[in-house]
Order: sequence, then structure tokens, then C-alpha cells
Amino acid sequence: MRNFVAMYYWWIYLFFWKLCTVRCVEKEMTISIDPRRQECFYQNVQEGQVIDVEYQVIDSGHGELDINFHLSSPSGRTVAVDFKKSENSHRIAATEDGDYKICWDNSFSHISSKTVFFEIIIESEDEEGESWDIDFENYDSPSPEELYDMKLQDIQDVITRVHGHLSKVRHLQDTLRAFEARDRNIAEGNFVRVNSWSIIQIVVMLVVGLIQVVMVRSLFDDTSRVQRFLKKMQSS
Repeated sequence: MRNFVAMYYWWIYLFFWKLCTVRCVEKEMTISIDPRRQECFYQNVQEGQVIDVEYQVIDSGHGELDINFHLSSPSGRTVAVDFKKSENSHRIAATEDGDYKICWDNSFSHISSKTVFFEIIIESEDEEGESWDIDFENYDSPSPEELYDMKLQDIQDVITRVHGHLSKVRHLQDTLRAFEARDRNIAEGNFVRVNSWSIIQIVVMLVVGLIQVVMVRSLFDDTSRVQRFLKKMQSS
């Protein structure tokens, strides 16, 4: 019974240890960029790692859903650039150690601020080749023979698949949430515009109707200003 409990806790330890080592960095953020300005972020990346950047403009006030984007290496070399795009993704293998500069530029817009959702993922290319170095000498129970009987390679494969599926689900949920936010902002903008034009049309209709009523009544009133004006026109 004791060995079974020890094996159970060992499985849990392996699961969480694998989750902590598979993915290095994963960040997501929503930012607002004022007109004629740009926002930049710096992310430290080591040579041999891969940087994934995915972004999407979810709101633009009264303008188009577009933004300029550029990604620069620590030496200042531009490795990725977009001009006036609403969304895109880039996967770049780092060839230098240091801080990579990630910028979204809204300087071409004069009145519209942009709301941008983005996600940054840093991972190693050799993640699949990670070794499982286990200190058997300082681990009391279970014994190394029992650990080998547990087929550690099978456990590693299962944990890797589970983590991969969970990462895909989370990424898909984040993407759908960004799409939903953008569609909601577009719908709310259209709602405001429709209501504003409807109010203007109602006011115009009321004013035109009032003018028509006054004009028709004045035609049958000899003392009205309109009637006197018409008589002067006829006499002249």
C-alpha cells in the first residue's frame, strides 16, 4: 500500500514537473494605442529559442481595424513587419541573445485609437528532446526498479500530449475571445451610429411636419405674415 501511494505522488510530481518545463514563456495582453503614437515591448529571448507573436485589432473607435507592426532583433535588425493589417501572426527563430523589440504603430491615424490584443510565446526548439534526469540515489521509495516498471517513457508521452492539447485549447479560447471582443465593438459602434441617424431623421421629420402645418394654416389666415407676404408679391 505504501508503494502504491508513493507511486501515485511520483506520478503527480512528474506531471507538474513536465508542465513547468515544456513551455518557457507565454504572455497575453490587451493594449490601447492613441492616434499618432506607438507602443513597444521588450522580450528577452535566447539564441535557439522560437518566438511566436500573434496580434489582432479588436477596436478602432471610428476608423479602420488596422495597425502597423514590426519586430526587431537586439542588434536593431528588422525580422518581421506588417503595414496596416487587422491581424497576423509571426514565428521567428532567434539568432541572437537579448531583448527583442515588439512594436505596434498607430502614427498614421489622426483621430482613431486602436485596441490590440496580442499573445507572445517563447519556446525552445529542442523541447521534445528534453532529458529526464531523476536522482534515484536521494529518492527513498519507490526503488529504481519499480520506477522503470512504471514505463516512464509512456508517462512522458501522455503528459506531453495532455499539455499540448491544453495549450491548443487555451490558445483557441484566447483567439475566440479576441474575435468576440472585436465583433462586439463593431456591433456596438453600428448600434450607436444607427441610433444617432435615427434620432436625426426623427427630428428632421418633426421640423418638416411642423413647417408644413404652419404653412397650410397660414394660407387660410388673412392676418398671417405669410398671407401678407403673398399679397405683396401679387400686387408687385
